[in-house]
Amino acid sequence: MTYAMTFATETNSDIRGLDNLSPKLSIPIEIRGRKTVLTGILPKNEFKSKATWQGILGVFSKPEGCGTIADIPGLTDSKKNQVRKRVVDDLAENAVLVGGDIAQILGLKEGDALDMLNKTFRVEAVLPMTGTVDDNRIFAHLHTVQVLSNRKSALNVIEIIGCCSEISKGLIQKLNKLLPDAKVVTITQIVSTQINTNKMMNNLSLLLLIIIIVIGGAGIANYMFANVYERRREIGILTAMGAKPGWIVKLFLLKSLLIGLTGGIIGYILGTLIAIVLGPKLAEIPVLPMPILAVYGIIISVLVSLTASIWPIVRATKVDPHVIMQEE
Repeated sequence: MTYAMTFATETNSDIRGLDNLSPKLSIPIEIRGRKTVLTGILPKNEFKSKATWQGILGVFSKPEGCGTIADIPGLTDSKKNQVRKRVVDDLAENAVLVGGDIAQILGLKEGDALDMLNKTFRVEAVLPMTGTVDDNRIFAHLHTVQVLSNRKSALNVIEIIGCCSEISKGLIQKLNKLLPDAKVVTITQIVSTQINTNKMMNNLSLLLLIIIIVIGGAGIANYMFANVYERRREIGILTAMGAKPGWIVKLFLLKSLLIGLTGGIIGYILGTLIAIVLGPKLAEIPVLPMPILAVYGIIISVLVSLTASIWPIVRATKVDPHVIMQEE
């Protein structure tokens, strides 16, 4: 079935929940008596969807021994980055990426020449083992494969990476409407597992948030109780001088408000700094500051502080100046 190449662009820009689209055209070929599959890809899209292709050394290094990686001889860091950028941006017309298994079978390595479909290609890189069908495939630029197979503007697969929560909200139905001649399917088990994992993590995060709020509220309440007890003589004197209970309430509420504001601001700053530093190390993802979280953090902190201070403040208004003055 033939699809216009603009479908990928339109789908990716108009529908929420799509992280990446990777169009492909696969054709069976035979090389040196071995049957394999030549797959046309758009390099940028494919590299984005393949985590195993995204390493710092990635496909531009080769395994040596058990668990060690050795750089290609003569390839400096700067040259390696230039090569990586060129391949990711635009795989050359005569360049191919070869899966680990088929490269081993055919005895191919980086820089070798490879004849297919009456055309000579250069092996740009041997891909790392992934344990998938990709290990037995050869990858060239999608446009090159379309020309060689006389199937211009043809695709047989568009691999989609989408948000699991959006998939459960009808993403597949939207794609089916946009591509009526295509069959949109999901790997149900993976999607279901990811959705359940997301729900579990959301519930765990909510539970931790509740525990933190309770502990923080208890700490503020304890502090305010201690503060009221320490200042009971001052409260008694102010009451004896004619201070109204409402004025005392406002005084302690202002202090509670300042505690909440300070806690929210400091919490956001420290939390953001920790996330920025530890995010790439622990989760291997970059973390950027989110100013909206500062607003949420300050609002929650102030509400917790004010709520936890209500009972201690009420106790402060019930201080009897006569009893306080008789204390030693």
